Amino acid sequence: MTHPTTPKPSPLTHFDAEGQAHMVDVAAKASTHRVAVAEGRITMEPATLALIQSGSAKKGDVLGIARIAGIQGAKKTSDLIPLCHPIALTRVAVEFDVEAATNSVLCRTTAECTGQTGVEMEALTACSVALLTIYDMCKAVDRGMTMGGVRLVEKRGGKSGHFVAPALTTL
Repeated sequence: MTHPTTPKPSPLTHFDAEGQAHMVDVAAKASTHRVAVAEGRITMEPATLALIQSGSAKKGDVLGIARIAGIQGAKKTSDLIPLCHPIALTRVAVEFDVEAATNSVLCRTTAECTGQTGVEMEALTACSVALLTIYDMCKAVDRGMTMGGVRLVEKRGGKSGHFVAPALTTL
């Protein structure tokens, strides 16, 4: 004789015990100050990087526009990621480091809020949108640009505590 088994809860928070996708209920969670930092990189031809650095790209100030796009992306995260909660962001920062030795631009984003759920997705979305904007603004001169390495670097606040990603090693 077989007995029906109770489904085991999923370790993935966006799925219930039956495997159905749902938005996580955060009502019982405490509001805390939450911070997330993400980073990613776009690599390009040296001449493309020179255009960005000189500010002479045909479409204008590439990094300035990418900064605004990243901030806007963070604010639109819940519209893009289906099960993401809308968050009242208190701060979004987008910073760029031009790295001539690797013909790349490193983007680092920070998202902050005081709330019941974290801001990791907002920081990651800001980084991705900023990198995509650089690509869009420079694609007329360099369609071979590559974006990669988008990752969560640090997260603070909430029940799971402080997370710092291990440093990347270069091959």
